[in-house]
Amino acid sequence: MSTKEKYSTKRKRIHWMDNLRTIIIFLVVLYHVGGVYEAAGLWGWFWIVDDPDTITWVGIVGIIFDIFIMPTMFFISGYLTPPSLKNKTAWSFLKRKFRRLMVPWLIAVFTLIPLYKVIFLYSQNLPQEHWSTYSHITNPNSQNWLWFLPLLFAFNVLYLLLQKANIRLPNISLKSAVLATFVIGFVYSFATGGLLGFRSWTLTPLLDFENERLLLYFMTFLLGVLCYRQDIFAEQPKSKTLYTVASSVAWLTVTGHIFARLWPFFSPNPAEFQITPLYRLIRHLSFYLALLCMQYIIVESFWRYFGKTGRIWGELNRNSYGVYIIHVILIGVFGTLLLNTGLPALAKYPLLIVSTYVSSNLVVSAYRFLVQSVKPRRKEPVVRTVDIG
Repeated sequence: MSTKEKYSTKRKRIHWMDNLRTIIIFLVVLYHVGGVYEAAGLWGWFWIVDDPDTITWVGIVGIIFDIFIMPTMFFISGYLTPPSLKNKTAWSFLKRKFRRLMVPWLIAVFTLIPLYKVIFLYSQNLPQEHWSTYSHITNPNSQNWLWFLPLLFAFNVLYLLLQKANIRLPNISLKSAVLATFVIGFVYSFATGGLLGFRSWTLTPLLDFENERLLLYFMTFLLGVLCYRQDIFAEQPKSKTLYTVASSVAWLTVTGHIFARLWPFFSPNPAEFQITPLYRLIRHLSFYLALLCMQYIIVESFWRYFGKTGRIWGELNRNSYGVYIIHVILIGVFGTLLLNTGLPALAKYPLLIVSTYVSSNLVVSAYRFLVQSVKPRRKEPVVRTVDIG
């Protein structure tokens, strides 16, 4: 690695990264709540609740969130992986990651996925089906929102294999690594979706992934690893020039991607719009330009300005992983209750956001309290490291 590479024996808890993870998961909740009220009808065939009252701009907000939410989650996870492996054997590292990621996933896919289908059918006034169709193995929508967990576990396993094979990341600067991620990711996405036609998702009982973004997610994971190894966040940069420029032009790149995504709907007959290689080229290029700006801005914003913690931040941070796992079911519960209230969508949308996020945190806090109350007390370590998986 770079000569700047540093491995300190003790690392303090990274509060700004904790806070960033919590906000990203809150945006995931907003994104999924938007699926209930989006107007294009793209979610209705599979989403847990499809409210006939819709809001046009909710879909546009969803496009913006879709640009940077998951790459940022993989980036954070990548940053936290090297310290998680440090001073551990390969077996203990795998056991920890399996317990952290795959055990919750296994429990969720055999409990929450069946419950998802129960709520989905009930909210649409459809009869319940044979019990065998409620498994994630037989469900055509497969794992739904839980796909992140096994894919992140796979990335951790791959990282471990690279380490054990002594295959190290190139000795390059962060700027070069970001540029390589942009170029290689763009070429891969365009080639996969625009030229080879492997679009949309690959759904399996174990791994679900978006074909056109799979390499991007792994490369942003490796960017996080690189930032840790080069100790990029040890000191804040003195100059704000790049941050100011990126903040000034980000709206241009995001607007460009929004227009690229909505382009088919502007055609005289959207149902007959041809997805040509040129359209794919524009869509992927606009996505990567917007991602480059948005992910840089959100990471540096939290690094610069959101490094403090407190009682509320601490509770939300501790709950965020559990909130991610259970929030969709609570969207289904409260979204179904709001269906027939007679309230306009503009009132139901914020109500669903607040009720889902608050109740998710209350459930997770109650669960954590219950677990801690039955566990024997043990001495807390002096130094703790934030972990997303």
